[in-house]
Amino acid sequence: MSVMNKLSRLSSLTSITVCASMLGGCAALERLGAIGEKPALSSIDNPTTQAGYKPVQMPMPVPQPASYSPNSLWRNGSRAFFKDQRAHQVGDILTITVNLNDKAILNDKTTRSRTNAEDSGIDAFFGKSKVPIMNSAVPTRIFKADSSAKSEGDGTINRNEQLTTNVAAVITQVLPNGNMVIEGKQEIRINFEVRELIVGGIVRPEDIQSDNTLDSTKIAEARIAYGGRGQITDVQQPRYGQQVLDVLLPF
Repeated sequence: MSVMNKLSRLSSLTSITVCASMLGGCAALERLGAIGEKPALSSIDNPTTQAGYKPVQMPMPVPQPASYSPNSLWRNGSRAFFKDQRAHQVGDILTITVNLNDKAILNDKTTRSRTNAEDSGIDAFFGKSKVPIMNSAVPTRIFKADSSAKSEGDGTINRNEQLTTNVAAVITQVLPNGNMVIEGKQEIRINFEVRELIVGGIVRPEDIQSDNTLDSTKIAEARIAYGGRGQITDVQQPRYGQQVLDVLLPF
């Protein structure tokens, strides 16, 4: 590596370190201003106006024309004789029953070994033991190479996660085929710790129960996040400097 390349890499690492230090300094000032104060709860906002929000677009079937039966009390497409009180349009609220019980045990072990040997030579040159003109002996070995490689890998995963709770979600979009995009967020503050639960995805109207509840297993493209922020979470996280070193150091 040339001197210019080394200087360029050193300059890049220095810039990254400075930026990380500035970000850490801003976060530190914010934390200093919040000493003794409880974590602030997020404001209630329209999720469709948040930065990075993108409407969901899914493959849709060909629209079928609506048919009406004259002199009939039954309306085509209705799920009940009387008005359905379940959520069905943008802004309606339904209750999501989050019941996750995930358990996985994986044991993986891999061993690879390979040995190669190359050996080539000449015993005679057109029947003679010496090379003509040069009057030197024919080399019996021209090329010889050996290589050996071995790798071993061993991994174990033992995970047991369980989450049972309810959260109200709002319909943010109705797709052309009738499926609905939902998003719900719940924040609970206990002393100096805020617990957050976020649920989002696509649901079918037929999966909503008569009491306007829906099981989380019926959500397509489900996005469920459970975490928190506050004093306990802050202590559990590594410092910004340590995170930067974990990314930059190759060993």
